[in-house]
Amino acid sequence: MVVIIDYGAGNSGSIVNMLKRIGKQAIVTSDQKIIDQAERLILPGVGAFDYGMQNLEERNLIEILKKKAFIDKVPFLGICLGMQLMTKGSEEGIKSGLSWFDAQTIKFTKQDIPLPLKIPHMGWAEVKVKHQNELVDYHLTGQRFYFVHSYFVRANNQSDVILTANYGNEFACGLAKDNLFAVQFHPEKSHKFGQELLKQFTSL
Repeated sequence: MVVIIDYGAGNSGSIVNMLKRIGKQAIVTSDQKIIDQAERLILPGVGAFDYGMQNLEERNLIEILKKKAFIDKVPFLGICLGMQLMTKGSEEGIKSGLSWFDAQTIKFTKQDIPLPLKIPHMGWAEVKVKHQNELVDYHLTGQRFYFVHSYFVRANNQSDVILTANYGNEFACGLAKDNLFAVQFHPEKSHKFGQELLKQFTSL
């Protein structure tokens, strides 16, 4: 069973629809009992970092997610803000993140982004596979995914970086460690490329 975490900061409907296209049913919920039965978990996300963490805290979801990730070791995918929440923290706010990856969420600056590029990074970009793993292999290099973000993840452990993209400079757009996966782009908005990525995730 695929469970999409409902914490008030994600566009879960688009993910559900994309999963339907590949023949996968998903439940969107914040019910801890249902989450505890999940075989795969997706943490979506749009919006501000502190808002996302606050919502996870207020719904008492952090401990059950930690259990599923580190004790049950189910495949876990963070998307966009969901990826950033899996880092130690963000320049966008003051709250600590989940700290599942040794990484920080950093704001794009004008020094990073040469003219005429603008912040936020919005639109399609090609990705490059840095490290092949269960979720991605090297044929993914050159495929295009849809991005909308003003912050990016800077990983301290480069072996966690599985995908990069370029927006003025190269940045990490995919992380993986054991059963944990995270992507900065929106696979649910990325047509056939996102469909294939979600198909691979749900088959893990």
